[in-house]
Amino acid sequence: MNYMPGTASLIEDIDKKHLVLLRDGRTLIGILRSIDQFANLVLHQTVERIHVGKKFGDIPRGIFVVRGENVVLLGEVDLDKDCDQILQRVSIEEILEEQRIEQQAKQEAERRKLQTVKERGLSIPKADTLDDF
Repeated sequence: MNYMPGTASLIEDIDKKHLVLLRDGRTLIGILRSIDQFANLVLHQTVERIHVGKKFGDIPRGIFVVRGENVVLLGEVDLDKDCDQILQRVSIEEILEEQRIEQQAKQEAERRKLQTVKERGLSIPKADTLDDF
């Protein structure tokens, strides 16, 4: 195998199943069909995998184009390895409901934290008011 710099090294991974973790936290699993010098990806037969606790669900997404700057992690899925079945597969409706409940709990915890900080006379600047250096 010869060394190829940058995204050129991924040419060997074309037509293999990959897991992609995006900057917004989403997880995609699909067959890598194309990649360019900016690490833009084209995934085929893509599913979005949602994890909540020990449950997961897959939402079919079809062909998915991912801008390279949004890729945090890209890894080949080993199809020969047996999975340990630690996670339980559930329906799309059930995992979306679990995700909604988890997000509501996080928002409520954040709201309580902000209220506590406010009661103590402190303030937390919002992200959009901070200067980018």
